Amino acid sequence: MAVAVDRLIRVGKIEEIDKPRIVSGGRHGIAVFADGENVYAVDNRCPHMGFPLHRGSICDGILTCHWHHARFDLASGGTFDPWADDVRTYDTVIEGGVVYVDPQPKAIDQEQRWKARLHDGLEQNLSLVMVKSVLGLQEANVPAADVVEIGARFGSTFRRAGWGPGLTILTAMANSLPALSREDQALALYHGMVHVASDVSGAPPRFQLDPLPQTGVPVERQKLWFRQFIEVRDAEGAERALLSAIDAGATPEQLSDMLLAAATDHVFLDGGHTADFINKACEMLDLVGWEQAIDVLPSVVRGLAMARRSEELNIWRHPVDLVVLLDSVYERLPMLVNSATGTDWSGFDELVALLLAEDPEATFKAIVDALKAGAALTQVSQALSYAAALRVARFHTSNEFADWITVLHTFTYCNALHQSLKRSPSAELARGIFHGAARLYLDRFLNMPAARLPEERPGKDEPASAEQLRAELLDLLDSEQRVNEAARLVHRYLSRGYDRAPLIAALGHTLLREDAEFHSYQMYEAGLALERELRETRPAAANHVLIAVARYLAAHAPTSRAMLQTARTAIRLQRGESVYEDPEDEQAAEG
Repeated sequence: MAVAVDRLIRVGKIEEIDKPRIVSGGRHGIAVFADGENVYAVDNRCPHMGFPLHRGSICDGILTCHWHHARFDLASGGTFDPWADDVRTYDTVIEGGVVYVDPQPKAIDQEQRWKARLHDGLEQNLSLVMVKSVLGLQEANVPAADVVEIGARFGSTFRRAGWGPGLTILTAMANSLPALSREDQALALYHGMVHVASDVSGAPPRFQLDPLPQTGVPVERQKLWFRQFIEVRDAEGAERALLSAIDAGATPEQLSDMLLAAATDHVFLDGGHTADFINKACEMLDLVGWEQAIDVLPSVVRGLAMARRSEELNIWRHPVDLVVLLDSVYERLPMLVNSATGTDWSGFDELVALLLAEDPEATFKAIVDALKAGAALTQVSQALSYAAALRVARFHTSNEFADWITVLHTFTYCNALHQSLKRSPSAELARGIFHGAARLYLDRFLNMPAARLPEERPGKDEPASAEQLRAELLDLLDSEQRVNEAARLVHRYLSRGYDRAPLIAALGHTLLREDAEFHSYQMYEAGLALERELRETRPAAANHVLIAVARYLAAHAPTSRAMLQTARTAIRLQRGESVYEDPEDEQAAEG
């Protein structure tokens, strides 16, 4: 070993190493073991949970940690247990019967190591491995998009059912990263990975088909094929049409339009999830690059083909046949969309009020009138999204608890539609505005009575700093069902003109410290997207969106917080802190 002698640490004579020796080195000390004629040195802290390895045992060249029985090859440091991780090793030198250790660990590529470990964690569904890997990649300054891509590829490939809640959560949390603290950014990616792994665990893999041989078929013809196959629930035919369009070089806008046109051929598919999943798949590609489309987009096809169609449900047909009303406006949409310019339209508030009214015909007419007046599709869909957020902000706690998810589904659908219209506005996708409006009408009873917004509630507003209000919010959500109190706190904070960013980060922390259910991630991310759009031009509306987010999160907190406990363990290990308190060390300190 070509190492200067003055860099080595003297351990002792080889015959004196009849039991493990610990020498100073790195953050955790170096444990030196003699095994036959050989001497080995490893990091003294078990890479799994930090148990001191010098208290382990050796048999046949295998070091066993006695806390969780992780086993390591002494020579290489490699573990036999995927949940444990490899232990760092150090070179040893024997000169003149004296053992020396190089205090510098053997070099490894940290980025490649943690990327491989993240994939291991996803495969084996190992939460601790996943959070350690995310933290390691963050410490190695690996871009978040590169981390997200690993989860995207894994979830898209190894789940026959295709795109699901896990990949949606991962995308939502990746979108939310700029709003979070650095530590919570790691938590957000960890949560996404855990849910991707959970979706895939025990599921059969998805085997991708091949595109058709290229014969110059235009994208519009491939779009027609795709919609026809989805219409008859032929997922395989639809996937080949989609793959062929990708292979032929269709643009992101064309691909998004192809998928969402098929989604809006029917009404409010699968309770709104289908449109949201398609939009999230597109947003994932915005993050990791559209060159990954051939791997990611086919994962949404099966769900699209097999989705429940709301026109088949009694609630959409009786006592008011909403489907007939919808059909009556479809034929006018191409002309209306072509005339929509977005200039000089000032009917936002009036449209929101009519979207929340009790007459679906009047609501549909208001949308048509807005388009006639020159409102852009995205202006109308923004008003629709805000109206859906108000359903959450005014959701009364006397309703059944499960109905939180009903108003949530409408909001996340409207957000997905709005984001999709930004990418690929079309008359076909514009049908989704009317679908969302119809769902808002069906949700009206969940605002009867309507919960009052905080500014409508009388009460004292005691002086408090921004820091105090954020701390109070965190404490408040340690108790169940503090819905209206959370809304009042957010209102107090915003009405004082305090900086929104720390409050949004605090709301993110209240989400990420919980073992959150799927819809809470959706609520936070969709709320952030809408609030960001509204804050400059309609600050009062932006405030209402954050109140809706706070109310929803408060309704679903607290939980057992097992994921946070795992993350805290990983963070302590990364920082070099002790997780295991060694009684021998305590006795030595007392002595």
